[in-house]
Amino acid sequence: MHKTEWLEYINLINREVVPALGCTEPVTVALAAARAAETLGKTPARVIARVSSNLLKNGMGVAVPGTGMVGLPIAAAVGGLCGKSKLGLEVLRDLTEEAVAQGKRMIHDGQVAVEIANTEELLYVEVIVSAGDDSARCIIAQEHNAIVGVERNGEAVFSAPWPHDVKGEDAWNLTIESIYDFAMNVPFDSIRFILEAARLNDCVAQEGLAGEYGMKVGRSISEDIKSGFRSDDMALFATRLTAAASDARMDGIMKPVMSNSGSGNQGITATMPVVAYARWLKKSDEDLARSLIMSHLTAIHLKHYLGRLSALCGAILAATGAGCGIVMLLGGGLEEIEYAIKNMIGSITGMICDGAKSSCALKVVAAVEAAINSAYLAMRKNGVPGREGILDCNLEAAIKNLGDLGSLGMVGTDKVILDIMIAKQ
Repeated sequence: MHKTEWLEYINLINREVVPALGCTEPVTVALAAARAAETLGKTPARVIARVSSNLLKNGMGVAVPGTGMVGLPIAAAVGGLCGKSKLGLEVLRDLTEEAVAQGKRMIHDGQVAVEIANTEELLYVEVIVSAGDDSARCIIAQEHNAIVGVERNGEAVFSAPWPHDVKGEDAWNLTIESIYDFAMNVPFDSIRFILEAARLNDCVAQEGLAGEYGMKVGRSISEDIKSGFRSDDMALFATRLTAAASDARMDGIMKPVMSNSGSGNQGITATMPVVAYARWLKKSDEDLARSLIMSHLTAIHLKHYLGRLSALCGAILAATGAGCGIVMLLGGGLEEIEYAIKNMIGSITGMICDGAKSSCALKVVAAVEAAINSAYLAMRKNGVPGREGILDCNLEAAIKNLGDLGSLGMVGTDKVILDIMIAKQ
């Protein structure tokens, strides 16, 4: 009974847990620009990017790797100049100093424009590049690497179904119970690949601890320990590793992280707390892999109901997954995992997303601390009752309530956040 479902779960992880270089919103713009420029067949003289409001919100204040700049214009420029679409979310991996310099000149000369697209889609990018009488266009929609249309001089050269057209609600068969069964019983060799998430994200975390990145949240925690302001323990080890990786990523480090559901920070948050606990407790690679599978699939499951971009901070969902992985490492089972999820839904659910930026590391810390506390309470079989707040006695109903809150209930909040951010530009 399990083999078909388990293969679907493995395929789902391989789609949703992928390497990404830089924040995925500007990278999505760079990817569309790269594909359009490749279709154009010559160096673009002008680049126009039209993006959804939510994508603008998430991309306007975050560093673009290798450029020393923040925001979508430089991502569009360098993506069109030297991006390689075959690299997906690592499209800027081969970025050159020459391309960065040229991209900055194009922005200075008014040859790059970023506009809000007229669309109801939360995740939408349309990039048009031109040179002389020729032009090309690429559209990405609904998922960060989902190219759905490419044109040259107005003629279609590629088209693909929009992701939501081929992934109906009826096809979603994940539950926390089925995720736990899979994580516990699937052959280790079938999930060994998830250890690459630990390797990639730990590499960025170590860079964040050693360097001067962003707000230096992770590094500051380490320095506080050395100064005697904090006492080192498993929980603080987890928060400082996770924060350090977020510090480095938000500051544009030229190293990929393993993302989750189109977000590098969510990939970091679903990975590093689990890695920290496994390392502290001296667990085996198999124990780590099974806990990472629990964490990442839980995050994917929760994100399914919320959507790719929303007014609700995705770190909450990723940290909820990490809390489930930590419960497994502490010896808990399905009952404790359900308590941990309910504790998270009943605590920091309302944390907003006001775009990707250096202070995301602070939100990651808050989410991870809440997840650890939720896991510890769960190990004592202590959970928020289903009758309280947006929870439900049925765990899957509670998870859907969380998604409805972020995707439906906070639409007005999302608009106010964007209005505030745009007014400052």
